[in-house]
Amino acid sequence: MHYPPHAKRRLFAAVLAAALPLAGCVTNTEGGNPDGWEPIVPDAVPEIAAMVPPEIAADGVLNVGANPPFAPFEFKDSTGQVIGVEMDIARALAGVMGMDFDVADMDFSMILPAVSSGSLDAGASGFTDNEERRQTFDFINFLYAGIQWAAAPGADVDPNDACGLTVSVQRTTVSETDDVRPKSEACEAAGKEPITVLAFDTADNAALATLVGRADAYSADSPVTAWAVERSDGKMEMIGDMFDAAPYGIAVPKGSALAPAMAAAMQHLIDTGDYQRILAQWNISTGLLDQALINEQPVGEH
Repeated sequence: MHYPPHAKRRLFAAVLAAALPLAGCVTNTEGGNPDGWEPIVPDAVPEIAAMVPPEIAADGVLNVGANPPFAPFEFKDSTGQVIGVEMDIARALAGVMGMDFDVADMDFSMILPAVSSGSLDAGASGFTDNEERRQTFDFINFLYAGIQWAAAPGADVDPNDACGLTVSVQRTTVSETDDVRPKSEACEAAGKEPITVLAFDTADNAALATLVGRADAYSADSPVTAWAVERSDGKMEMIGDMFDAAPYGIAVPKGSALAPAMAAAMQHLIDTGDYQRILAQWNISTGLLDQALINEQPVGEH
């Protein structure tokens, strides 16, 4: 559910000392992989490798674009390397297809155009697979997630009745476009105070706004909210239920033969248990797929 462009970051330098673990947000680092993490890169499966289009297989590298930070999906560790659960999945898919893996750190708004032009093989940056995007791209789904709010413990915040409150979001994500702004418009239509929307270029700075009290609540994708809450040292908690579940997907050009190849690789990961193990290393246990999907359809039906 990640839509945004990447831009300015140092919005809260004065309060970083108080921001505890989320201070890493401002340096675009999170320290590293979770405790106990180990790389899971399966061996190539020849019949799946043979499905990869020759022009993509030629250099032996699956080139994807990502826009960190969007933890836990993609973010930078203390050495500047882009890591995250989506990177682990993409790397494992590449392995099954007999390819190495390389990620380009780039502005979010440039990723899909680069995929369309062929300068990237795929986009792996928390993309929501939706009908509008399916007009131009195919999505190899890898997880279902919804929107989840967070606030300070004991805060009197109801995601279904937030009129008059200030809510932080990542700019142009579905949390802004499909959740908070429509709710604000509904408040005004009912004669109530609108929601003040604090929109930031990155999810980490949006979370930090709530952590330091600049916003009453934070709206983001459920795994992103859970990641922020876990690292808030008890200063934030999830409120309300997850809602508007939708699939994440890795984007490739519409009709590309790379889509069925990647879906076959995904099915292999599911069948061997590597898919589940990758997600478990990032403490993700809900929203998992039990079969490979392209645009939410089983392979061959999309």
